Parts: sequence; structure tokens; C-alpha cells
Amino acid sequence: MKKGNIAQLDLQDVPQVYHNLKYNDGEILFADDITSIPGLMKQFQVNFIAYVMVLDGTLSLTINAASHSLKKNCSLIVDRKMIINNISHSDNFRCLICALSTDVGFSFINKSLMQSVMHILSNPVIEMGQEDMDLMVKYYDLLVFKMDHPEMNYGRETMRDIIRCFAYDLLSNINKHIASDNDDMLRQGDRIFRRFMLLLADNSNINRSVKAYADELCVSPKYLTSLCRKHSDYTASELIASAVMSRIKQLLLYSDMSIKEIATETGFDNLSFFGKYVKKHLGLSPNNYRKANHYGK
Repeated sequence: MKKGNIAQLDLQDVPQVYHNLKYNDGEILFADDITSIPGLMKQFQVNFIAYVMVLDGTLSLTINAASHSLKKNCSLIVDRKMIINNISHSDNFRCLICALSTDVGFSFINKSLMQSVMHILSNPVIEMGQEDMDLMVKYYDLLVFKMDHPEMNYGRETMRDIIRCFAYDLLSNINKHIASDNDDMLRQGDRIFRRFMLLLADNSNINRSVKAYADELCVSPKYLTSLCRKHSDYTASELIASAVMSRIKQLLLYSDMSIKEIATETGFDNLSFFGKYVKKHLGLSPNNYRKANHYGK
């Protein structure tokens, strides 16, 4: 799909341009080679989250008009809405790739790790030590092994927990490699947007109202939305919906809570409205979404 002159690459589009995937279920994708992709798109915008680990060789590319070069033991974090072009690599380039849909990615973020996430938005390339890279590769190998041996998987929640640990260790690793930001050096708008993202990352503070968040941040809903567009290319309402749906999907697939309990947990007093909200965003009712995703297996 194209938006203007820029090709849009969604997670479900990847199998159409790259057939040597290690695993792909529409929400999580693993691959270990990009050199066989014919021509690599000249310019495209990603609508998912991806983590690329460089095992050998070099990779050069442009992200949002800024040039980046990666060598062995470098990691690249690709966030949604990033525009990528001018991709080239050395003949001996090798990498591992893990990609997540935006909803899945959001559910791994908590307040303590938000500093890493904010850093990634402006600094997508991380240089890692050999031990840190070895840890990430071991996670990758474990996940691929379990996906290749479904008879050894003891429920979807087990896989989810491994991926969560993978994400936590990655973001904690990034925290080690960046200097702590001083909030006093940030502009007022930057501080407000960061506080908003921290609120969204707090599962105990689920709210669907832009006004509620704006009131807590002591700004107008209009100003909060303008900050969100500036920093993420999404409206405040879209970011809230993404956070809410991430939590709902997590509870539908990986908890034994009833539909009514999930509705209450995520701030819906009306069960009928909850069902309509889920169907609007997922295309299925809560019960049918569970069945379609083999809930409990």
C-alpha cells in the first residue's frame, strides 16, 4: 500500500516480499536474512516494531532522513512510522530480525523502561558488547526452537513470557548504553509527551478519554493531541486506543479472566459496548477472537 509516494509496509505484507521467514503468525515475525529480498524497497514506511541484530558485516541505511551505519554487535530498533531508504550491506552481512505488531509491542513496555523507548525514537542504533549480544541471540534461538517444536510448547503464555523477557532485557540493555536524560533539559512539550506515554504504559491507569489524560497533565485535549502528532505521528486518541487494545488482547489471550472481568478490568462498565469496541478494533467479538487464536492451547 502507498501513502503519497511512500510505500507502507505492514507486518502482514512482509511474507509477500520475503519468503524465507523463520516464523510468522501475523503478530510476531522472526527472520535471519534480508540479503535475499529482491531489490529491497527504495523507500518505505514501517507500521510495526522491529529489532535487527548485526552478527557480521555492515549495514547502511537512512531513517527519517538521517544516515546510519551498523557493524558487528550493533542493534537497530525500527519503530512504527519510521521512513527507511538507501539500504545497502556488505557481502558478509548477517543479521537476526524480530518484528512485532504495534499492539504486541506496546504491551511489553512499562514505566521503568519508557526511558529506553523515548531514546529509541531519536537514536535507533545501539552499540552492544559481545556478552549483551550473545544474550539476545540466545533468546532468539530459544524462541525459534520452541516455534519449530510446537509439541514442546506448554501454552501460548509460555511463549509470551519468553518474548516479554527478551523485550525487557533488550530495553534494560539499552538503558545501560545511554546517559540518563535530565528532565530539566527537555522542553515543556517533550516532558508532557513523556509523562503521557508513562501514563499509557501503566496498566493500572487504563482510561479511554483524551480529556482525562489532558486534565491529569494540566493541558487541553487539543494541545495534547498536537504534541502526540509532533512526537509520534499519531493522535492522542489513537495512542490511547493502541494501549487499551494491547491490554485487552493480552487479557483475552493470556489470562483465564471471563469476558465480563476483562471488560471491568479495562474500564468498560457496559459489556455490550465492550464487545462492540473489541469488534471495531479486532474485527471479531471477544469470544470469537479467543477461539480464532486458540485460546488456552
